[in-house]
Amino acid sequence: MAQLLLVAHAPLASALGEVAAHAFPTCAAQLDVLDVPAEWSLELAIERLQAKMSVVGPVLVLVDVLGATPANAALACAALRQETLVVHGVNVPMLWRTLCYAHEPLDTLAGRAVEGAARGVGIAQASC
Repeated sequence: MAQLLLVAHAPLASALGEVAAHAFPTCAAQLDVLDVPAEWSLELAIERLQAKMSVVGPVLVLVDVLGATPANAALACAALRQETLVVHGVNVPMLWRTLCYAHEPLDTLAGRAVEGAARGVGIAQASC
């Protein structure tokens, strides 16, 4: 079973974690979050994330935006361990599409995350 980590600018990771717990309380128990405050250096973010990635086995890390400290820390940690994938652009549909599927192979789970994110974005039409 894959470990699910959510890493984002503070307080987004915690807020999304709360949304996950509200919608899927049983599945959200396997989700771990790391809020990265603005004052953290990349080195500190890597250190804190490595502590959360101490589990043996596959890890899927969902991050908010590519190129920022949370994603850079996740990519640095992923480079140091096998069976770790980082998916950027986290949103609620992405999170919900992964929560209850941690038993799937890591590449399938990452694909599920990307598909959920893409399908969750669109232009809504109001009707009267």
